[in-house]
Amino acid sequence: MSANPRWTARQHALLEALGVRAWWPAKTGEPAAMPDALVPSPAVTTAAPAPAGVPRRAAPEAATPTAPPPVLAHAPALPPAPAPAVERASAPVVPLALDAPALVQAIRDCRACALCEGRQQTVPGVGAMPAGWMVVGEAPGEQEDRQGEPFVGPAGQLLDAMLAAMNLHRAAPEPARQVFIANTVKCRPPRNRNPEPAEMAACQPFLLRQIELVNPKLVLLFGRMAAQSLLGTDEALGKLRGRVHRLADGRPAIVTYHPSYLLRQPQDKLKAWEDLCLAMDTFDALP
Repeated sequence: MSANPRWTARQHALLEALGVRAWWPAKTGEPAAMPDALVPSPAVTTAAPAPAGVPRRAAPEAATPTAPPPVLAHAPALPPAPAPAVERASAPVVPLALDAPALVQAIRDCRACALCEGRQQTVPGVGAMPAGWMVVGEAPGEQEDRQGEPFVGPAGQLLDAMLAAMNLHRAAPEPARQVFIANTVKCRPPRNRNPEPAEMAACQPFLLRQIELVNPKLVLLFGRMAAQSLLGTDEALGKLRGRVHRLADGRPAIVTYHPSYLLRQPQDKLKAWEDLCLAMDTFDALP
């Protein structure tokens, strides 16, 4: 991948972590090939060089033009968190004073929904408490259920590469690199189906307490289920990404595609790249 002088080293690292290949012309006026995902590789189209004055975070145009993510400096005031779209089912009471070890034990002992019947073990989360960043995924899969840790296997490897490009790591000792990773539900749904609303409601007190303990400056929501659970909306992920949201406690959150989805649909990696660039811009602008 050749260097684009309009992008920072951090942006180039994100593209490389996502497995995106891109070229730019050596001389002004030559046609530029569009970035494309490596596997499978979609057809490469050409486009004229971008004019001067293109925003620093803008990605190359895709075959189907999409609006770039908003530039934080010109973004409107962040909207308040929307009210939950669905009525929540009864859930376990999680005392506000519960510390991290006690919370993990409460998750392991939980039998608030039917997911406990088929689990090998719970998947509470991993990382530092507190941490500047927090990643929230959807639900544990087969490998997560076996190992008791979120985001393992191919999707976990892609997530780790994405985090490394952002200078973050799930086991980093340095505060500036620390991130906490959790899922919306703590037990694997049968056959890896999407968690049901009642199941997400049963786990939500645990997740909200984790957010309090981690106290992140920004939350990354990977996947539609994570976005719907914490934003209280049933909007499609495509309509939620590309802008800054607020959780119920006022904390900023960015929505993007789940790594498992990106492995199946690599043509959307450039959109995920835009979301992560927006997340880094938002984080850098926070007090």
